[in-house]
Amino acid sequence: MSKRPWISALLALFVLALVPPPAGAVLPDEVLADPALEARARDLSSGLRCLVCQNQSIDDSDAELARDLRLLVRERLSAGDMDAEVVEFVVSRYGEFVLLRPRFNMRNLALWSTPLILLFGGGLFVFLNARGRQRKEAEGLSADEQVALQEVLREGE
Repeated sequence: MSKRPWISALLALFVLALVPPPAGAVLPDEVLADPALEARARDLSSGLRCLVCQNQSIDDSDAELARDLRLLVRERLSAGDMDAEVVEFVVSRYGEFVLLRPRFNMRNLALWSTPLILLFGGGLFVFLNARGRQRKEAEGLSADEQVALQEVLREGE
């Protein structure tokens, strides 16, 4: 009976370790007074990659560079820039890698088209391979194979 509380406590600690803490990367001093402008800033910063973390948006990252980028986005929006202008400004400074959702253009055409080409090529290979097998099965035995079969059947009698 004395082992039971330990097991429950360990299980509770394990479950708590699995639950991630809420992301509170945006600090109160970063929040804009205008709710509409703040919503635009949040929308933009959720699509920009943290260059330090690389798998998080700047909205979710606690890195100093992410904070600087969040402030930059809010500064540009407050100056009257449109959303596309803010994104272009950030991309011009940090490159397209900063975008969490890459754009479709001629430079990354291979990136976007490779899965489709592989899928089509694989389907074509399977189709042609299956079609070739059906032909072999439908042809039946050749004349030499028929003669050999008749000889084997005669020997068995």
